[in-house]
Amino acid sequence: MAKDAGVPVVPEGQQKISEFPIHPFITARRSTRAFAATSVEPETLASLMEAARWAPSCMNEQPWRFIVATKANKSDFDRLLGCLLEFNILWAQHAPVLLLSVAKLTFESTGKPNRHALHDVGQAIANLTFQAMAAGLVVHQMAGFDVEKARREFSIPQDYEPVAVAAIGYPGNSADLPEKLRQREESPRERKPQTNFVFEGGWGHSADWT
Repeated sequence: MAKDAGVPVVPEGQQKISEFPIHPFITARRSTRAFAATSVEPETLASLMEAARWAPSCMNEQPWRFIVATKANKSDFDRLLGCLLEFNILWAQHAPVLLLSVAKLTFESTGKPNRHALHDVGQAIANLTFQAMAAGLVVHQMAGFDVEKARREFSIPQDYEPVAVAAIGYPGNSADLPEKLRQREESPRERKPQTNFVFEGGWGHSADWT
């Protein structure tokens, strides 16, 4: 298993991007498109799944399901890669691991719709992402894939919804990317200010403490 990488080093120029102090894991995270050819050890993958397993969820429903494809199983990897949009295939083909997150849309106990399922899958992926960072890995999540093709390829039942695909691996060299992608890779991360989305007392009223 890869040794714990500890707190990641925040690249120069990214160190002061937050308005308020936050953990370096959050400051350093970015959706990298450059991956090393190094495979991810099965034990490390299992630790990522364990982190997702312990995410909070409504009624402890744990509605997440993950279809994992590694290059060790080329057939599965190529099937999942083939579900991506062409732009994402361009770089994701170099990642050693692809993961499809899926949400169970109904409660197991009642069969009624679970409107929090997508939210809970997002929490599980967040856990997985930061566990990956602790292991020296990077995770790039993608909305750009063919949902129905993924459903057919992996026989996903109708009461489950394919949510997103993630490329997982060790960081590579951005110089190996095509110019357009390299520019994206090296551009500063930006976020909307808190005043745009933190309200207090009513909709659109920015909190005084933001």
